[in-house]
Amino acid sequence: MSVLQAFLNLSAAFGLSASAGLNAYIPLLVIALVDRLTDGVIDLQGPWVWLSHWWTIGVLTFLLLVETLADKVPVVNSINDVIQTVVRPTAGAILFAATTRAIHIHPVVAAICGVLVAGTVHAAKATGRLLLSATTGGTANPIVSTVEDVISAVTSVLSVVAPYLVLAFIVLVISRILWGILRKRSRA
Repeated sequence: MSVLQAFLNLSAAFGLSASAGLNAYIPLLVIALVDRLTDGVIDLQGPWVWLSHWWTIGVLTFLLLVETLADKVPVVNSINDVIQTVVRPTAGAILFAATTRAIHIHPVVAAICGVLVAGTVHAAKATGRLLLSATTGGTANPIVSTVEDVISAVTSVLSVVAPYLVLAFIVLVISRILWGILRKRSRA
């Protein structure tokens, strides 16, 4: 495997884990369906083969429907976010470990990376949602939740079919952060 391919694989893992921070079931369902319905785009191996079994796809679809509905209702979405505090980082760990197997990252390191990425995105989402609910009385929740679901779906699909876009986005974000840090230091 080339260095570029390894970076793309890693980018896909980061993108899928970040998507899980918004909605745990969308990226899991995306990789399950892509593995099940295509030849070689994603090749889940070893302990991750169960993700693309039809029964798993059925369970993920059901959980996605429950999550989608729960996330649109003002008080229910706050309870859902508490429950998802465990589910989303776990999904991120599974996604990161399952998609980096080919580049031989230790499974524990991969799982930790997935937990951190999905957990960070989830924490930002849950905090933002609490503030949004407090300021709008929950009336904006369905719209914001739908936007989050679309972002999760688009990021999941792009992570699989165009991981170079995810890599470019990661480089852009890191560059922006570094630029901001350097700018603050030059002012001091």
